[in-house]
Amino acid sequence: MKPLIPLLLIFLLTSSLYAQVPTKGMHGPLRVSEHNPRYFTDDRGDAIYLTGSHTWNNLVEMKSADSQPDFDYIAYVKWMKKSNFNFMRLWAWELLNWETGRNPINNPQNLTVYPHRWARTGPGNAIDGKPKFDVTKFNEVYFKRLIERIEMAGEYGIYVSIMLFEGWGIQFAPKAYENHPFHPANNINGIVGDVDGDGKGLEIQSLANSDVTAIQKEYVKRVINLVNEFDNVLYEISNESPGLSTDWQYEMVNFIKEYEQNLPKQHPVGMTFQQKGGNNQNLFDSPADWISPNKEGGYRDNPPIGDGRKIIISDTDHLWGLGGNESWVWKSFFRGLNPILMDTDDGKVLAPKSLDPDWVDPLRKSMGYTLLLANRIDLISMKPDTTLVSSAYCLANKGTEYLIYLPEDKTVEVDLSGITGDFTSEWFNPQLGEFIEGETIEGGDRISMTSPSGGVNVILHLLKK
Repeated sequence: MKPLIPLLLIFLLTSSLYAQVPTKGMHGPLRVSEHNPRYFTDDRGDAIYLTGSHTWNNLVEMKSADSQPDFDYIAYVKWMKKSNFNFMRLWAWELLNWETGRNPINNPQNLTVYPHRWARTGPGNAIDGKPKFDVTKFNEVYFKRLIERIEMAGEYGIYVSIMLFEGWGIQFAPKAYENHPFHPANNINGIVGDVDGDGKGLEIQSLANSDVTAIQKEYVKRVINLVNEFDNVLYEISNESPGLSTDWQYEMVNFIKEYEQNLPKQHPVGMTFQQKGGNNQNLFDSPADWISPNKEGGYRDNPPIGDGRKIIISDTDHLWGLGGNESWVWKSFFRGLNPILMDTDDGKVLAPKSLDPDWVDPLRKSMGYTLLLANRIDLISMKPDTTLVSSAYCLANKGTEYLIYLPEDKTVEVDLSGITGDFTSEWFNPQLGEFIEGETIEGGDRISMTSPSGGVNVILHLLKK
C-alpha cells in the first residue's frame, strides 16, 4: 500500500505550483471504458474520474457595463488546477443578453452577452440596435476564443465539455425569442425560429424547421473541425432544453458521432437534463455517452448506483440549481458517479441571496479530495456496492481493495467473509485533510472498524497485502 501522508504533501505542494506552471498529460481522447463503463478511460486504460466547477461566463462575456473587466479565464483555470479539479462545462449562451431577474439573486441586472457564434454583418440593425446576424457566416472571434480556452485548459490537465446550445435562457429569460438570432428581426436570412407562432420560439431546439436544423449542424461541424485535434474535449448538446427537444438532441448526438467517424479523433457526447418537461429516462434512452440527470431517483441525498448504462456526470445545476454539499460529493463518488458544481465564482453574474456564503468551500474541497483518492486507487477495477459495508457506500474490487465512506456513523462493519489474507488500513478525514494509518486487518469474517478521529464523514481504505 502506498503511503498516503506523503501523497498529501505532494498534492499540497504541487497544487501551489500548478497555479504558476502549466502541465500536460492527456493520453488520447476520452472514451467509455469497456472494462468499467461507469468511467471514461484513455489510451492508458485507467479510469478517468471527472470532477470540477463550471460558471456561466467562462466562454462568453456577461457584463452589465462595458467598463467591467472581462472574465479572467487564465486565473480561472489556474484556480481549478490548484483546487485539484479536472473538468468544466464551457458555457454557451444563445441570447443577446440575460435579464437575470428570473434567478434568486440580490441585484437583478441586464447582462450583455458577447461574442456570438454568427457574424453581425447587417445590413440593418437587430432589435438590440446592433447589426443583424448573417447566420451563414461565422464570427471568427468566437471560435478563436473557443480554441484558445480549450487549449489552455488542456495545458492544466482539465477536460472541457463544449456546450453547443443553451436551452434554459430560451425558455425562461425575459423576451427570450426577441433576443435570439433566429428571430426574423435579428437576421438577414429570413430565418424564423417560432414555427407555431406563439411568440416563444421553443421550436428552435426541435426538428420543426429544417432550415434552422441545417444552420445548427453547420455550426456543430465548424466546432468539430476546429477542436478535433484536442484530447481534452467532450460535447454537450444543450443545457436544460425543453422537453420537446428530445428528438432534436438525439439527432445531434448521432450527427456528431457520424461526422467524427471520418476524423482522426472521436470524443464523448453528452445529454443533460431537460428543464422543463424532461425526464431521466430520456437521458438513459439516448445515444449519448454521458448524461446529467435531475434529482429524481435520489441523486441529491442517496444517489442510485451507476450501473454502467451511461457515464453519469451528476451536476448541481440540474439537482438544485445553486446548491449541494460535501456529503453529496462523497455519496456521488461512492456510487460510481462524477459530481460537478455549478459555481457562482465571484458572483458577478448571479449573486445568490439564499445561500450561506461558506457553503461552497467545503463542497469544492471535497471534490478535489475525491479526485485525489480516485487517482490513487485502482478505480478501473472497482465497482460501487451497497451490501459489503454497513454504511452502504463502498467502492470495491472484492477481495483486493475497498474504499468505504462513513457519512453518519464513526463505526462501520465490513464483510470480508471468505476473503483470505491480510489488509492494510488507512483513514482519511476530509474536514482536517489528514490521513491516519490504521491497523492490519485479517480477512475471513465480518469486521468492525471505528474512525480513529472519532468523527463521521470519513473514508476508510483497505488494501490486500
